[in-house]
Amino acid sequence: MGYADIEPYRAEVNYTPNLARMAREGLRFTSWYAAPVCSPSRAALMTGCYPKRVGLSFGSWHAVLMPGDWHGLNPNETTVAKVLKQRGYVTACIGKWHLGDQPEFLPTKQGFDSYYGLPYSNDMRPAQKPGPAQDYPHPPLPLLRNDKLVREVTDQDFVTADYTREALEFIKNNAARPFFLYLPHTMVHGPLAAGAAWRGKTGKDLYHDSVAEIDWSVGEILKAVPRNTLVIFLSDNGGTPRAINTPLRGNKGSTWEGGVRVPALAWWPGKIKPGRVNDDIVSNMDVLPTFAALAGGDVPRDRKIDGRDLSALLAGPGKSGHETFYFYHANKLLAVRHGKWKLHTNGELYDLAADIGESKNVAAANPAVVKQLLAKHEEARADMGDGSHAGPNVRMHGKAKGPLRFWIPRHSGSGFPPQAPVKKVDGAPVG
Repeated sequence: MGYADIEPYRAEVNYTPNLARMAREGLRFTSWYAAPVCSPSRAALMTGCYPKRVGLSFGSWHAVLMPGDWHGLNPNETTVAKVLKQRGYVTACIGKWHLGDQPEFLPTKQGFDSYYGLPYSNDMRPAQKPGPAQDYPHPPLPLLRNDKLVREVTDQDFVTADYTREALEFIKNNAARPFFLYLPHTMVHGPLAAGAAWRGKTGKDLYHDSVAEIDWSVGEILKAVPRNTLVIFLSDNGGTPRAINTPLRGNKGSTWEGGVRVPALAWWPGKIKPGRVNDDIVSNMDVLPTFAALAGGDVPRDRKIDGRDLSALLAGPGKSGHETFYFYHANKLLAVRHGKWKLHTNGELYDLAADIGESKNVAAANPAVVKQLLAKHEEARADMGDGSHAGPNVRMHGKAKGPLRFWIPRHSGSGFPPQAPVKKVDGAPVG
C-alpha cells in the first residue's frame, strides 16, 4: 500500500472512511519506516530488529522467501507474540506470514497460539499464462490453519473477507482477556482481488477497490474490539507503481522514501489524544519494545534489539523515535537518515524536512553533513556489515531440518517435478 493510498495522507481519497476515522480519533505518523520488500519488513516487525540483524534481509535465492525455501525466521528469536504470550496474552496470526513456510518457521512455532492464512505471497502460485512467471515454477497456493493444509487457493476474491471473519471470531472469543491479533492482509499485493461487493466500488480500478475493502475490514475490527484496545495500522513497504506514493520518490523495492516510508496510524480511545500527527523517525522495529512496555513485559536482554519503546510517544508529545535510521536493501547498505538528513551511498544528500520527494541533491552545499552521515554509514557497517561483509552483530536465520516440501505438490503436467528442485547455496539445500 502506498503512502498516499488512504485519506489520512491524501484528502482526495473518498473511499477509506475507517482509516480516516483512525487518524481523526488517533495518531498519524509521517515518518514510519518499513523495509523495501515483504519478508524483511515482517522480520523487523516480529523481532524488533533490522532484518539484516536477524539474517532475513532477503530470501535464500530471491529478494523474499519463496515456497519451499530452506530458511526462515529463527525460532530462537524472541517475537512480539512470544513477549505478549509470557504476559498472559492469547495470540493469533491471521493472514500472510511470509517468514518461512517450512513447519519449524510457521506462526505456531513463533509465539502464536493459532494461525490461519497464506504462508507467503499470493503471487507465488502456478504460472497463469506463458511468460516471466514461469521462471518461478511455484506450487499451488495453500491456505493453512495452524500447521495443517485447509485447501488450495485459486480465486482470491474471498481472501480479505475471510481473514476479517476469522479476526472477528477471534476477537469475540477473547474480548474478556488480553489478546494480541496480528492481521497481515494479503491485499493489496498482486494478483489483486476484491469481493463482489467491492469490485467497481471506487469507480477507479481493482487496486483502489481492494484498498477500499481493506478499509472496510479495518472498520469491522474497530467496531469489534473492546474500547481499551490499541490498534495499529501500517503497510509492509511502499507501494508499487499502481499505488499512490505522492509526494515520495520511488516505489516498493527501493530505498527511496517511496519504497520504505509507509502509512501508519495508531488508535486507542482514551489513551491517544485525537487528531495528533507525529513526525519522529519510527519503524516496524518499534512494535515489539512498545508492546512489551505496554504489557509490562521485557524485551530480550541477551541480544541486541534495534527498536524503540514508543509508549510515551503514544501517550503524548515528546521525542522517542530514532535519531539515525539505516536503509538496507537485501544485505547492501544504501542510505542513512540522521535527523532531517538522508545520505545515499551514491553520494546524494537530501533535506527531507524541505524536500520529502528527494528531488534536490544538496551534498555540495553541505559537506559537513555529508561527512557526519558518512561516519554513520561506517557505524552501520561495523555493526551489521555491508554486502558480502557480515558484521559481528548479525544473528543466524533459521534453517529447515528438511526434507524440504511444498504444502501442495506441483500439479501433474506442469513440466516440473512435484516437489522443489534441490540445489546448493552456501552448502545448504534450496527449494
